[in-house]
Amino acid sequence: MLSGLKFFQHWRCSTALLRWVTAVLCVASLALNLMFYWRAQPLSASVLLLQLLAILAVGWHLRHWARSISLRPAELATRMLKVQESERQRLSRELHDDIGQLLTAAKLQVEWLQRRVPAELQAHCTTLRSTLDQTLGNVRDVSAILNPRQLASLGLEASLRAHLLRTLENSDLHWSLECHQRLGGISEEVSMAAFRITQEAVTNVLRHAHAHNLVIRLQRTPPGLALSIHDDGHGFTPAHDPAEAGQRGMAGMQERATALLGNLTITSEPGQGTQIEALFPWPPRNQERARTPSANDL
Repeated sequence: MLSGLKFFQHWRCSTALLRWVTAVLCVASLALNLMFYWRAQPLSASVLLLQLLAILAVGWHLRHWARSISLRPAELATRMLKVQESERQRLSRELHDDIGQLLTAAKLQVEWLQRRVPAELQAHCTTLRSTLDQTLGNVRDVSAILNPRQLASLGLEASLRAHLLRTLENSDLHWSLECHQRLGGISEEVSMAAFRITQEAVTNVLRHAHAHNLVIRLQRTPPGLALSIHDDGHGFTPAHDPAEAGQRGMAGMQERATALLGNLTITSEPGQGTQIEALFPWPPRNQERARTPSANDL
C-alpha cells in the first residue's frame, strides 16, 4: 500500500512537471513567432522544432485528460473492488502467517510449561490453552473471511456452504443453500462477487434482520448465474441510492454486480423480510453453452 502511494505521488509530481514544461514550450514558441513576425523573417528550423514539441506536449495532455474524463463509473467500481480484494488478501496473509504462527508458538510454549508446572497451576495452564485455541480459531476464521482461498479449489457452492456452517454455527437461524446444478466454468470474478454478496447479506441478517429462516439459491440460467437470498426478518426500506443513505453494505453489493455488467435488486418492507436477487451475465463465448445445459447439470 505504501509503495503504491509513493508511486502515485511520484506520478503526480511527474505530471505537474510536464504541465510546466508544456507551458514553457508554448510561451517560448509564441514569443519566437511574434519576434520573427515583427522582423519579417522566415521561421528557422529550431523554432519549427520548438513548435512541434509544444504541439506534441499539448496533444499528450489532451489525450491524458480525455482518458481521465471518459473513465466510467463501472470502471471506477472495478478498480476499487480490485484494490479492496488485494488489501483483504494482504491482511489475510498477515493474520494467517504472522499472528497465526505467533499464537501457535505461544500454544506450544504453554503445553511445554504445563508438563512441568506443579499440580496447583495445571488449571491455569488449561484455561490459557483454551483461550489461545479460541483466539487462534478466531484468527483463522477472520483470515478465511478476508480471503476465501477455498473458492479456487472447492468452487462457489462448497465455499459458500463452508462459510455458512462456520458463520451460523452458534445461531438459531435455520438456513438452506439450494443449488441443483453444477457450477463449473464460472469465472473467478463472478465466484468472488457472489461469495462477497452472500457474505454481506448473511452478516446483515445476523446483525439487523433477526430472522428465523434464510434461503440462498444458486442457479445457472441462460442469461447468467442467478443468486437469490431471502430471509423472513424485520425487513427495511431500501434506499434509492444506498451509498448516499449510508447503507455501505448494500452499496457494495450493487457495485460488485455492476462491475461485472450484472444487476442486483433488493426487495424489502418493514416486517416483510428481505429478498436480494443478483444476476451475473455469462461472457459472450459462454452464452450459447449456457443456453444448452448438459445432462450432468440436471
